[in-house]
Amino acid sequence: MTQVPPVPPAGRDLLAGKVVVVTAAAGTGIGSAVVRRCLAEGAQVAISDAHERRLAAAHDELAHEFGARVWSQACDVTVEEQVGALIAGAVRYFGRIDVVVNNAGLGGTSSVLEMTDEQWSRVLDVTLNGTFRCTRAALRQLVAQGRGGAVVNNASVLGWRAQPGQAHYAAAKAGVMALTRCAALDVAENGIRVNAVAPSLAAHPFLAKVTSEELLADLAGREAFGRAAEPWEVASVIAFLASDYASYLTGEVISVSSQHP
Repeated sequence: MTQVPPVPPAGRDLLAGKVVVVTAAAGTGIGSAVVRRCLAEGAQVAISDAHERRLAAAHDELAHEFGARVWSQACDVTVEEQVGALIAGAVRYFGRIDVVVNNAGLGGTSSVLEMTDEQWSRVLDVTLNGTFRCTRAALRQLVAQGRGGAVVNNASVLGWRAQPGQAHYAAAKAGVMALTRCAALDVAENGIRVNAVAPSLAAHPFLAKVTSEELLADLAGREAFGRAAEPWEVASVIAFLASDYASYLTGEVISVSSQHP
């Protein structure tokens, strides 16, 4: 039986006083939900996206509601200089950063039999290499600040599970998981935490545009609650990992899923 999604909980100041940077933050997906959850939890937030017009619209809407607590800068995570400029810009505006949420990713559907080198490389460059570039820039800044901090990466259950047509995306997300675990050990002595979430299925309009209704219905039917997660339900777990409530968690990948075997 399909259950009705619950109402999003009120903010509890989990991130009060923290500066959070979120990539792929415009639009209606997980990134946008993360921004709103972080703001609800008292954070100041730097939002970024590769789509400048969509980012500008998101910034205008959020700034109208939250004022100077929101700052934005366009960033293509496949370009190292833009990644560096995003982190540097956030530091200039807010004075520091405390958390970076790496949400940028690119999917697609293609059998290995038909997949081109270009398709493979593009998904890997955005989803895995982009997460690496942003993680590296974030950790360098956090180490330099000398006051701890956290990185939260957006992986996927496809890093563990097989699904036809998803070899490039699954390989990239498995790489994000491995990157998360290794990076966590690289900076543990600095008091910096690196974790990831692995959602199974989060419903938002963009997903519906790139996936068939039949596949979405099938995937939702495999979930214990009989429905996809709402983006805010994933965002809430990301906010927890970004907060001091997760002070002893590092190198972990948390599955945000109700899917049964």
